[in-house]
Amino acid sequence: MHEDNAEKGFTVLGFPCNQFGAQEPGTNEEILEFARSKFDVTFPMFSKIEVNGDGACELYQLLTSAISNPEGKPDIAWNFTKFLIDGDGNVVERFEPGIAPEEIAVKLETYLS
Repeated sequence: MHEDNAEKGFTVLGFPCNQFGAQEPGTNEEILEFARSKFDVTFPMFSKIEVNGDGACELYQLLTSAISNPEGKPDIAWNFTKFLIDGDGNVVERFEPGIAPEEIAVKLETYLS
């Protein structure tokens, strides 16, 4: 999705977080190497952050306050929750971990058209 839509102004941004089953315990460098070697990640990866609780970074405070999860709660339930931000910086969609990239791509087209 990142490569397919880059020319349209779309970018995927990755924010590692170790708050979910200790899935990302490594250093920022180790996480980046793993993402590149295992999943061929080419999009920007940022430093490890917290997304829930008192230590949640400001970006995730903004994202989760804009659109709640399906249970009506702001918290991130599990890794790989995704948010779609429009060109004006508005949070327009939230996708829970079980949503397939193909489903996101369909929604993305409505914003890039």
